[in-house]
Amino acid sequence: MQLVVNQLSKAYGHQLAVDAVSFNLKQGEVVGFLGPNGAGKSTTLKMIAGFLSPDKGSIQFNGLSIQQDSIEVKKMVGYLPESNALYDQLYVKEYLQFLSSVHHIENATQRIAQVIEQTGLGLMQHKKIASLSKGYKQRLGIAGAIIHQPKLVLLDEPTSGLDPNQLVEIRALIQSLSKDALILFSTHILQEVNAICDRVLVLHQGKLVADEPIETLLQKHNASLEEIFKLLTH
Repeated sequence: MQLVVNQLSKAYGHQLAVDAVSFNLKQGEVVGFLGPNGAGKSTTLKMIAGFLSPDKGSIQFNGLSIQQDSIEVKKMVGYLPESNALYDQLYVKEYLQFLSSVHHIENATQRIAQVIEQTGLGLMQHKKIASLSKGYKQRLGIAGAIIHQPKLVLLDEPTSGLDPNQLVEIRALIQSLSKDALILFSTHILQEVNAICDRVLVLHQGKLVADEPIETLLQKHNASLEEIFKLLTH
């Protein structure tokens, strides 16, 4: 299982948001996607997820092209966008039942129970989404992204709004998902990257300025991740 992103570019009008970005991901890796606001991280994730079409370049997952085999690739992708849009008037369990029907999941009742346990939503499953805290809405977004057991999981700021206890639980969840899937997640929290990532990609002004295992990056610069981030994105 491999994701191959090759010379990916995307412009909004005259603004080049992503500029000839290339990288590969393999199963078992948890890869952190870093960069300042406006660096192009969310745009890149949206293109990989199939929600935006690239202007140039190609994306392949498991040997299939996202441009040519969009439906087949999307079946294997789980995506949590930065703006986690949910149906506020549905109940938590009802929302997961809806997503299960969309994905034609067999043994949906069993799978929903498993995901609720994984994401710590047990006490919230019979509550309306509108009544959930930001942290629980984020957990539900993650649950929705993994309900169909995707082989590629894309998470855009997955730990936003979580308290310290929830952070530990979601870190463990992300790491557990890497046993069966590729994980690429965007974050501004460098401690998260240190805690759970094997490798880091750094974007700056649409360009990929680093793609290395964390240990290699730290040894090469002989500095903290915060200092390296400032150096690469200054």
